[in-house]
Amino acid sequence: MDDYRFIHLLYVPTMNCNMQCTYCYLKENTVDLKQDDKYLETLKFAVNKFREANVIPFNISLHGGEVTTLSKKDFRDTIEFIYNYYKDNKKLLEDNNFKVGSPHIKTNLYNIDKHIDTIKEFDVSISGSLDLPFSLHEKYRVTKGKQKTLDTILKNIKLLENIPNKKKVSATIFKEHYDKIDELIADIKYLDKNTCLDMNDFNFMIGFVGKEDKVLHAMTEKEQVEFYERMKKEFLGTSLDFGVRNSWFAEFNPTYCTNCDNCGEKFFLLERDGDIYSCVRGQKNTDFYYGNIYKNTVEEIMNNAKTKIFENNNRVGFNEECSTCKYLYICKTGCPFVKNIYGENKSYTCKLQQEIYKDNATLYGEDEYNRESVYRYLNKMHPHIAEKFYPEEKQGNAVDMVSLRDIIAEDEKLKKIYDPDIFILKVDDREYKLESQILKNKRDILYLTKNSKIVLYIKKGVLEDCDYPVNNSLYMMLLSGNLVQYGDEGRIKQEHIMTHQIYTNTITKNVSDKEDYHLVDITNIISLYYKDLVDENPNNLFFTTAMMRDYHYAKQKNNAYYHIQAINLPFQNIEFFYVDVSEAER
Repeated sequence: MDDYRFIHLLYVPTMNCNMQCTYCYLKENTVDLKQDDKYLETLKFAVNKFREANVIPFNISLHGGEVTTLSKKDFRDTIEFIYNYYKDNKKLLEDNNFKVGSPHIKTNLYNIDKHIDTIKEFDVSISGSLDLPFSLHEKYRVTKGKQKTLDTILKNIKLLENIPNKKKVSATIFKEHYDKIDELIADIKYLDKNTCLDMNDFNFMIGFVGKEDKVLHAMTEKEQVEFYERMKKEFLGTSLDFGVRNSWFAEFNPTYCTNCDNCGEKFFLLERDGDIYSCVRGQKNTDFYYGNIYKNTVEEIMNNAKTKIFENNNRVGFNEECSTCKYLYICKTGCPFVKNIYGENKSYTCKLQQEIYKDNATLYGEDEYNRESVYRYLNKMHPHIAEKFYPEEKQGNAVDMVSLRDIIAEDEKLKKIYDPDIFILKVDDREYKLESQILKNKRDILYLTKNSKIVLYIKKGVLEDCDYPVNNSLYMMLLSGNLVQYGDEGRIKQEHIMTHQIYTNTITKNVSDKEDYHLVDITNIISLYYKDLVDENPNNLFFTTAMMRDYHYAKQKNNAYYHIQAINLPFQNIEFFYVDVSEAER
């Protein structure tokens, strides 16, 4: 199961739409001119191709265009396929801690009556969209023939009244909606009182606009906070208390896409022609285009996705204010698409998010380990500046404690254990002089791929510096970026993947291209464990000799000050991410 990767897949079976909303982000693309059967063929093909590569959709949702413009048969066939997919993969998904739901559609609700039988049969969950207040819905959300749509949509909602399917609506809020906040509040109360919708399960989405958008305007950050405060004032302590505290602003909680370091590892939008984009925001945008399921391999698509999101985050850079925010672990600096639209390097809803998190401290507490969280995030998304934010070394509390460096200086064998000149790692054409992880004040973090050539140089005399060199060996330890709990003391440490020893006589037989150093090619040894490595957090590779290792543990046993300060692995190390790409893709 560790080999599987799980993704959230949005599928667009048709680009056609029966409405012509004046601010539609797809604009002229909402016309489907294709007369083919790929509405289902593409989804089947993609799911099978992903599965063959051990990439498993844990959620398949239908988006658009407008999915209800499909014929009754096409809609039913597509829903039935998703229903059976969940049924067939239930055990796999649940074994990996995913809740198996029912087929889900995002819809404008205008044509939902045509498919009510299928919705009942397969327990289809529905997320509809409205403009609030209703007066703006009537103005902005019209058909392609410029006809009003609200009455029809409210009638269709009534059709859902006696079926148990989950149904909800969402509304996107711009400046124009904010300016009619009293009307908006009245219409929320109307929907709660007069429809089958559970308005505790409702979503606000905060609108953003591009430079060429003329119809609507974005709220300022101050207005966003004022909007949130007004919702609290109006609905806290009422029957909609749960909604305003939870789902109404759930766009910003850790279950949403913005909680990912790199959303290109998890979220994908697939169109009927096979094109894959980041999401509905990035749809039809070349900067967020990942490839085509018919033309590209799954690995190309997955690597393109990760790379595009990385590049888009780095195009706007990192805002140093975020390094001191104790909610970075939730926000991850916001949506890369919107950041690029605005040319900003932090979330366009930053102040609003902070207020929401403060009000829900039990759910979204401040990060106690913020410095470490910032450093881990930057290591992955902005590695060129990560070193600047490396957490300062924590010093011992006891003023009379002998320092680790003093202990080393007085012990000739410890000097050799911590010597920064005895190991040099060469990856492809770049060399890294290795230092003890508990002494160095900066960290080298590199990327390995399946094509990387990895060579270790060992200073001559190191393996031979003992009574019986033939018994000595190079000692390598590989640790995963995963954290696990070890031992009775319950310490949380990096998970050990392997320990490997190569004896002195085996190493000294090799021809070295570096004077005064032995050489050992460890490429094949490390490659045996690529499948066990993680890419969310840095993995760790340590080097020492068997004799040095034994002396280190003997010193720990005999010297309490040394034990306290060298409790973690003190040996020369390098940290790395493993990225499964070919040489041509790097």
